[in-house]
Amino acid sequence: MNNDTFKYSYKSQFRENLSLTVYNTGIEQCENGFVCGPRVRDHFLVHYILSGKGTYTYGDNTYELAKGDLFIIYPSEVTIYKADDELPWEYCWVGFNGTEAEKLLRCTDLTPENPVLHYDRDGKMRDHLFKIYKSQGNQLQNESRMTGYLYLFLSFLMEISTKQQDRDISGISYIEAAVKYVQHNFSRDIDVCDIAQNIGVSRSHLYRLFIKHLGMPPNEYLSRFRINQACSLLRHSDLSIGEIANSVGFLDQLYFSRVFKKFKGTPPSKYNRR
Repeated sequence: MNNDTFKYSYKSQFRENLSLTVYNTGIEQCENGFVCGPRVRDHFLVHYILSGKGTYTYGDNTYELAKGDLFIIYPSEVTIYKADDELPWEYCWVGFNGTEAEKLLRCTDLTPENPVLHYDRDGKMRDHLFKIYKSQGNQLQNESRMTGYLYLFLSFLMEISTKQQDRDISGISYIEAAVKYVQHNFSRDIDVCDIAQNIGVSRSHLYRLFIKHLGMPPNEYLSRFRINQACSLLRHSDLSIGEIANSVGFLDQLYFSRVFKKFKGTPPSKYNRR
């Protein structure tokens, strides 16, 4: 190895069945013609090329890669990657796995059929990976920090994904955010203005999105969700009707009873007995 060649890396000592965990991370300036593989891994491995060039062979395809390219290796797949003979690449990488890893990756543009993407608009891709690397260590706080930065890195891949852009154009991402906000906050005194403000759209635009995708205005969705939660409490708890009303975001028990009867055809007192 010559003086210009270096490799800094980290490997985790712990591999519990976590939702997401970093297996290894590092930075390497490869030697001329350096080859890794053929080999199989038990985790996902992402490389981002900082300089130079090389090739990545996955299945029947070989990709010519250079600065700004990112490639992913999937578990249990045979791969080979090779630094250029004259201008070898320098890259940083992160290896990870977990019960959520595959689901999160499906929200990015990376797939087994398309394991390469290019990003060189700014230094954000490099910075995300460097933060994971700089948090390395085998203490619990290091593991937690690396995992946190890994989530941020994957969220960045989602952010730049064409899938996300398509979802933003159609408004589906706003609907999902609105529904999640309702699910997490229905027990509080929230209204349609709070939902719209939280997801960053106007009240009128939120109305149009709900009509288009859910077939009802957002205030009806919020009320229906609250009443359905109330039905569950009526069936499975010993709370009074007033306590249930407060638990699902209604400050006025009489108003709660009117809304309940509107959607269920019977007042909550009779629904409870039934």
